[in-house]
Amino acid sequence: MFKNFLYALLSLTVVPYILNAQPLSKIAPKREFRGVWVATVTNIDWPSKPGLSIDQQKQELIGILERHKSQGMNAIILQVRPAADAFYAKSREPWSQWLMGKQGLAPAAGYDPLAFAIKEAHFRGMELHAWFNPYRASMSSAAVLSENHAYRKHPDWFFTYGGKKQFDPGIPEVREYIVQVILDVVKGYDIDGIHFDDYFYPYKVEGQTINDGNTFYKYPNNFSDIKDWRRNNVDLLIKQLDDSIHHYKKWVKFGISPFGIWKNKNEDPEGSATSGLSNYAELFADSRKWVREGWVDYINPQIYFTFTRRVAPYGILVDWWSNNTFGRHVYIGQGAYLVNSRAEAAWKNLSEIPNQIRYIRNNNRIQGSVFFSSKSLSTVAKAVGDSLKNDFYKYPALPPQMPWLDEVPPNEPQALTADALKDGVHLKWQFPLKAKDGETASGFVIYRFNEGEKISVLDAKNIIKISFEDYLSFVDTNVESGKRYSYLVTALDRLKNESEPSGPVGVEIPLAKE
Repeated sequence: MFKNFLYALLSLTVVPYILNAQPLSKIAPKREFRGVWVATVTNIDWPSKPGLSIDQQKQELIGILERHKSQGMNAIILQVRPAADAFYAKSREPWSQWLMGKQGLAPAAGYDPLAFAIKEAHFRGMELHAWFNPYRASMSSAAVLSENHAYRKHPDWFFTYGGKKQFDPGIPEVREYIVQVILDVVKGYDIDGIHFDDYFYPYKVEGQTINDGNTFYKYPNNFSDIKDWRRNNVDLLIKQLDDSIHHYKKWVKFGISPFGIWKNKNEDPEGSATSGLSNYAELFADSRKWVREGWVDYINPQIYFTFTRRVAPYGILVDWWSNNTFGRHVYIGQGAYLVNSRAEAAWKNLSEIPNQIRYIRNNNRIQGSVFFSSKSLSTVAKAVGDSLKNDFYKYPALPPQMPWLDEVPPNEPQALTADALKDGVHLKWQFPLKAKDGETASGFVIYRFNEGEKISVLDAKNIIKISFEDYLSFVDTNVESGKRYSYLVTALDRLKNESEPSGPVGVEIPLAKE
């Protein structure tokens, strides 16, 4: 064994440079939300088909996580409730049909897909946001619903629109039920976030009307206009969820991914200079209000358009959202699935999404991207996935901080040591002392520096490991004989506030024997 040694003189000279802040460079920001949607509805991304064995499901999911880890992602948005069903065991709703092939059919005992996904994501330094569809209850008129589906118990809670069963958001018991469904996951799982997409009231279908007139008559809530009433119904759910989620776990983020247009300027002077479908008018979703009121921690508008889209140019919408953050985070939904499609000629241009990423990085009020969907980054948008891996997301990044939820950093890890052994450098440390908010550490970041390199936690290229688990050791196998390295370790709390570093600790790798 070659014991570690400290470079005492080096320590004296580098400590002033050990800073803990976000670098100014937009080339590779140290903090950036890098998410990807993993859709389970109709087996879009995972599992690849219903009825796979548990081992096959696990291996597929590990493959997805490994691929996205290699592409630099730090957040997985996993769809856990596509249609009043569940991809998790601790549920009051039936198992999803897209898991084992029949709604209500349980996988093997002891297997919980969500718990497995959380553990594997955290090990790889990726957050897991549980993605719910709040109001959709079936995907088609032919859907076979199990006996314990909510529709079987409370058919009066639903209306049918476009052949799909939808919860009626105007019924108070419906809103309470949905909140409790989501709180089952908040209380029962170690998730990092709760996530909704753009499906609130349904997208318009020609010749269809929303059959909620009786509900409006029964629960008018002092509204005379049914459209305003519908918007208020959604608002009530969002507000109640914000309060409830953070009551139980202050660190669980709440985010929504609405359609990209709130209102057009011809509808409202405060709207965007666009002329497409709007959340406010068509889906009865006042997405800007949720941000303004602080009911969400992040908004993730789906700006699935190119820069040259006439009715809704990408740049116009990004700029509009960046001017309407109200102190919350904005992550842009990127339409990776459209690459090479006929939707717009510009999607044939392989530099479209890279240019979109550059555009948002030049805007200090946008904190990242989420890509739809997982499969696209290895199929139609494989070139985008390669660009992320080799260029934009080449170096790791931590998720952006949310000081309105928690701004107390943890204390630094204790007693860092480094030993050069045959299989690599063995790093060990101890938990930090409790911070003033009572937290110790929920994860760690390990930095490595070559001899003579400036020691600073500002540059993401020096990060060799991020994990959102509370492990206390790591083996660095990627070292060269005869070289000297210095290591730092920082602690992370649940909201990814980062401590001051422990170290530096130096180690020399012995020359390999001939």
